[in-house]
Amino acid sequence: MKKIGFIGCGNMGGALARAAVKSVGAESIFVTDTDLQKVKAFSEETDVNIADAEYIVLNCDYIFLGVKPQMLKGLFEKLAPVIEERTTDFVIVSMAAGVSLASLNAMAQVDCPIIRIMPNMPVSVGEGMILYTSNEFVSKEDLDGFVDTMKYAGRLDKIEEDKIDAASCVSGCGPAFVFMFCEALADGAVECGLPRDKALLYAAQTLIGSAEMLIKTGEHPGKLKDAVCSPAGSTIEGVKALENGAFRASAMDAVRKAYERTLELGK
Repeated sequence: MKKIGFIGCGNMGGALARAAVKSVGAESIFVTDTDLQKVKAFSEETDVNIADAEYIVLNCDYIFLGVKPQMLKGLFEKLAPVIEERTTDFVIVSMAAGVSLASLNAMAQVDCPIIRIMPNMPVSVGEGMILYTSNEFVSKEDLDGFVDTMKYAGRLDKIEEDKIDAASCVSGCGPAFVFMFCEALADGAVECGLPRDKALLYAAQTLIGSAEMLIKTGEHPGKLKDAVCSPAGSTIEGVKALENGAFRASAMDAVRKAYERTLELGK
């Protein structure tokens, strides 16, 4: 059984580690974090093993880096000599926004298999979107093992590296935008007299159902929108209000601004 290590078990690292537990079992998972109380609580919750970063780098087959982009350089300065000691195969999996495969390889100071991923928050409930790309040292077997390890986190999709930053601003940043829209829908319903709990339930389920319909039918969202809008009806009035508020332009600007910031973080 392969060993899976997580250096950093915050919100995202912890969510991916939980998904890995369902796939390979807690006994194969090793975690560490600078916050000792956090890693202890996580271990008690999931039964995974606590280990230091050096142990994970020397012994785990997949090494997930769950640290912020600005922390990577310092982490690799500490771990690069340990990586050089490896005599067995391993794969580094980085989830740092904006940090390229070439930069990761340079920081590792040795040519090695690296998978770069961009997961999103819904992985914590098994409905996430994980984008991934890899360098030339990653084999098909490495990728298959990674996909199998993450299969309980949600959907996985391989993408070219020059597209991953833009894609992550939809799937990675998008949940925040969706939560804002859901809250706004619920606020509107509350303004019309609906209780808050019911307003949130109806808004959330509407988002779930609409997303599933979009994926399963394969129809263009504009066509599905048109199907809901009856002539001179209630829905088209709401659509007009959104257009008056530059709804679509604002959503596009949100993705663009997130993309620009992602590129800044990667420098």
